[in-house]
Amino acid sequence: MFDSLSDKLQSVFKNLRGYGKLSESNVADALREVRVALLEADVNYKVAKDFIERTKQKALGQEVLASVQPGQQIIKIVHDELVNLMGGTEPVSVQFPQGNWLMVGLHGCGKTTSSGKLAKLLAKNGRKPLLVACDVYRPAAIDQIETLGKQIQVPVFALRDEKDVTKIGRQALAFAQAQGRDTVVFDTAGRLHIDEDLVQELVRLRDLVKPQEILLVADSATGQEAVNIAEHFDKALGITGIVLTKLDGDARGGAALSMRAVTGKPIKFAGVGEKLDDLEAFFPERMAGRILGMGDVVGLVEKAQEAFDAKEAERLQDKIADQSLNLEDFLAQMQQLKKLGPLQNLLGMLPGMGKMPDLSGSEAQMKRIEAIMQSMTREERRKPELLNASRRTRIAKGSGTSVAEVNDMLKQFNQMKRMMKDMGKMQKKMARKGALPPGMRLPR
Repeated sequence: MFDSLSDKLQSVFKNLRGYGKLSESNVADALREVRVALLEADVNYKVAKDFIERTKQKALGQEVLASVQPGQQIIKIVHDELVNLMGGTEPVSVQFPQGNWLMVGLHGCGKTTSSGKLAKLLAKNGRKPLLVACDVYRPAAIDQIETLGKQIQVPVFALRDEKDVTKIGRQALAFAQAQGRDTVVFDTAGRLHIDEDLVQELVRLRDLVKPQEILLVADSATGQEAVNIAEHFDKALGITGIVLTKLDGDARGGAALSMRAVTGKPIKFAGVGEKLDDLEAFFPERMAGRILGMGDVVGLVEKAQEAFDAKEAERLQDKIADQSLNLEDFLAQMQQLKKLGPLQNLLGMLPGMGKMPDLSGSEAQMKRIEAIMQSMTREERRKPELLNASRRTRIAKGSGTSVAEVNDMLKQFNQMKRMMKDMGKMQKKMARKGALPPGMRLPR
């Protein structure tokens, strides 16, 4: 989402690296470009103005360290200010308390889907959630939340013929207590714009259910208007946090940089994809790093830990060591890798890799390889030596590829096996020479 802003800021910093020392003139020139980049990204005008003023004061008031280039110091200052703008260096304490969660926001911001994602995250963190359908106006809203509930295996409370949300809320609380559900997520109605009827309905529901969390769900693509929406909801309801949706989209991102500054309320969660697992805790420092091309290695490691099974990884390590790796193992690893998300998003989490050329070709190639392997029988994947000419022709037809592509895939797999075999020999050689403790393996 921040691609445009990231491109512009990195261009500014690239020019700064050539400066021998910082001066009021070159700092002012650089920050003028930063200000333009922020405004073009839909950052609120006052927020951008205050950001530039604070950055300028820090830049001019800081001594230039002998071991650090002046341009790098400016980047560090801008990074720190971006972190402060989005919530500060202290990580947002993402708790999952028992009790009631009220989801509010305008129509079309992704409230219902975010409610489903949140319920799944709550269940993952040991809670027993209940989803409550309080959107009594939007056609098919109840159908949507019931479908989400089935997908994530979380019960849904709904009264299809009732229009009074306080009655729905009261009966939902009684149902939750009777069913032993310790956390209740209320999906509320939205409007295309804020009106007094909507606000008063939400106020009545809030006063009834007394929620531990009131989360404003905001579409990242809303732009400047997002700030006014956040202020209005906060004034009326006293929101406790913000959920930013569609962070994986191509919006300019100004809402994410403005809402925390204007409301003083933390961005607690971010929707980073369409799947029901794609709701993450929001970390300002990591987001600032990604905007400035510094990556988010911690986030990437956390994704990998969630996606990859430790026992499976150990089993694979053993197969590599005894050179028994086959196409069945290769397919399993590719399918686990897909759980981490699109390749372009993963590279964006590595320092300096966010500006790699378009990887749509690589994604397509991975899909072709997977299709080829899935067109094989399990025996063929386990014993690739069985793949004679007729079998390869059948596999090519079944996967919608050519025999040449099947041959290329097998060639690449054999090359990988040879490389792993060489690594195994090196490992044993180092162990014999005492350079590697017995039983310890080379990192991969």
